[in-house]
Amino acid sequence: MKSKHIIYTGLALMGMGAMVSCKKSFLELQPKGQFLESNYYANPDEAFAAVIAAYDPLVTETGGIDNTYSDPLGALNSASDDCFAGGGSASDVTPWQVINNYTLTPAQGPQNQFWAINFQGVNRTDVLLENLPKVPGLSADLLKRYTAEGQFLRAHYYFDLVRLFKNVPLILNSLNLTNVYDQVQATPEAVYTQIENDLKAAIPGLPATVPTSDGGRVTQGAAKALLGKVYLYEKKWADAATMLKDVNTNYGYKLLTNYGAIFSPTNKFNSESIFELVHSGSQSYTWSNWNQFKSNIYTQMIGPRSYTGPVYYSGGYGFNPVTTQLATALKGDPRYGYTVVNIDSLTKATKTSYSPSYQNTGYFIQKYAPVLANKVTTGTTDLNWPNDYIEIRLADTYLMEAEAELNGGGDQGRAQTLLDAVRARVGLASKPATLQNIYDERRLELATEGHRWFDLVRWGQAPSVLAFKNFKAGVNEILPIPLNETLNGTKLKQNPGY
Repeated sequence: MKSKHIIYTGLALMGMGAMVSCKKSFLELQPKGQFLESNYYANPDEAFAAVIAAYDPLVTETGGIDNTYSDPLGALNSASDDCFAGGGSASDVTPWQVINNYTLTPAQGPQNQFWAINFQGVNRTDVLLENLPKVPGLSADLLKRYTAEGQFLRAHYYFDLVRLFKNVPLILNSLNLTNVYDQVQATPEAVYTQIENDLKAAIPGLPATVPTSDGGRVTQGAAKALLGKVYLYEKKWADAATMLKDVNTNYGYKLLTNYGAIFSPTNKFNSESIFELVHSGSQSYTWSNWNQFKSNIYTQMIGPRSYTGPVYYSGGYGFNPVTTQLATALKGDPRYGYTVVNIDSLTKATKTSYSPSYQNTGYFIQKYAPVLANKVTTGTTDLNWPNDYIEIRLADTYLMEAEAELNGGGDQGRAQTLLDAVRARVGLASKPATLQNIYDERRLELATEGHRWFDLVRWGQAPSVLAFKNFKAGVNEILPIPLNETLNGTKLKQNPGY
């Protein structure tokens, strides 16, 4: 008998998934029902619903296959030197704990969620791309745009997979139970080539901008930014610099003058946002909506436990306390108060209290914090936070372009201008545009936004910087393939060291 997880993944790879309708903005979704692929794609409305379903794995906060939260920020921040896992105890959300202290095994870790969610996305885009040309009545313009969105999304899912696992199967057609177990891993080079090809094909079919009502849908700028980032990971420095310069100069993006406003739920789709994952606080979710949440559960996860008030903050579950290393690095930086909150100091000043979490440092994440002003009153409060996650923003692409320019022997002056712009936005003086200064700026500018672990790995700095968390060089740069994906007759091989 095949294991439960293998069948789950197989069905994720084959199934059409939940079709959804839009509410308020494109990705504020409500489940609308299950449909068989053979009965679907009968008209343009169904094609549009399938496009939304292809986006859905990006934003669905879910209990997942092992009843733990799958928000990528929790695991990625736990793995980095920005945060600890935290929570109620050393066994609270075990996948986050074991990546925090690098005791990952094929059976334990966040790899189950990362693998299943991204391959669900791969399959939905494969099915979408196969069926779009056959939809009756779909205009040429919509066919072009929907196809481009599918290509971008498949590239996005595979970029996460190859960065996290390195050795993954490259599946470009929908599967069935007769061939799902025959898949073998492709070379990372082949996966990166496919990612590049999908993004290059997508760019001409995407709009330069979208209205707020379509917020969250892919634009040309987002596709070029992702392609530039892909080039950076491949060390194709000149290509990365050229692509990112295009994004940074030709699409009207602007750095906000108020750094804290970047992350406010009242300022979604702002001028700095290039690719934003939308979360809704208006859908009245309760615990009966398990596996359906389109709200930001991570906001609740990182609030202080048993917080009394009300003074600015709502309580939370105490996950991802900020490390003293990050708090110290940010002291004196204007971004400190928008990135980190010292709950110890706050409770003393306001005569409130909280219960220290596991690995408590007194410092908590501010960027996605459960601020009372954002609290909704419908449904279960814990499950309805509206905070979006800006996955790619302008300061990020500025610093990536500067890094590419320096690594590739490109325009030193251009790199200096970009670094200066990021610093000047928060009132900081110029620093020389060296690679180490770019690295340091990325750490401070993008702290707790899920980039730090990937940066440390690609720079080769993870073994030294994460030694205090027992990071093992040559092993922990990638995650193990989930155990059940290598059992019961599959052809997948485990990653080295696991």
